[in-house]
Amino acid sequence: MTKDKTSDYWIKFLGTAGARFVMIKQLRASGGLWLRSGATNVLIDPGPGSLVKCAASRPKLDPTILDAVILTHRHLDHSNDINVMIEAMTEGGFKKRGVVFVPHDVLYDDAVILKHTQSFINKVEFLKENSMYQVGDFSFQTTTRLRHPCETYGLKFRMKETSVSLLTDTEYFDGLEENFKTDVVIIHVVFFEPRPGIQHLSFSDAKKIISLIRPKKAILTHFGMSMIKAKPHILAKTLSWETGIDVVAATDGLSVTF
Repeated sequence: MTKDKTSDYWIKFLGTAGARFVMIKQLRASGGLWLRSGATNVLIDPGPGSLVKCAASRPKLDPTILDAVILTHRHLDHSNDINVMIEAMTEGGFKKRGVVFVPHDVLYDDAVILKHTQSFINKVEFLKENSMYQVGDFSFQTTTRLRHPCETYGLKFRMKETSVSLLTDTEYFDGLEENFKTDVVIIHVVFFEPRPGIQHLSFSDAKKIISLIRPKKAILTHFGMSMIKAKPHILAKTLSWETGIDVVAATDGLSVTF
């Protein structure tokens, strides 16, 4: 990873909000992740405000150049802006283009993507566990199905020479970390203390996962209220000291260049 801002391999955090109340109060933004891999632009989990965060970014992010949108799962903090981002990607539906990758339940049983919006895109591909997908210069693999109230998958991909994984919303289960052995792991950490029965990771879960994987870099994000009150940047710094691993807490607008 470098600080070369001319690189064509980078990830930008359009928000770091996790859980309902942080999203509702917009204590952190909830726009998802924009990823550029070579000549390919991909948006992951466009939650509330994704389009606004693209316009507010410096430099601005132009959604008309998007090649794909990926949803890890259907919950509103991950999918709320999917329709408007498809409208933007296809210039109001006048340019049929792009691929949308979604779990099966996104389009069935109360569809998240509207029927008229579905007609704007070239293709919808359904995600299945442990499967490979390709769009332009970008390829990614799903993990095993995670443990969350709806169909949910983690992602693994390469950014130039660096392997990256996105550990999205799930409860911890034995062997979870085996799916995310990469150079860089992005972990959704909603709770500071464990909350049994609620299928989200806590800071202690993240600490265990990082200690077992031992990536070159771990990025904590998707914070709930208890994590924000505990000051994620301090927790990340402490965890770096304890593990000897580069651990950072993402902030809204953070860019990671490869």
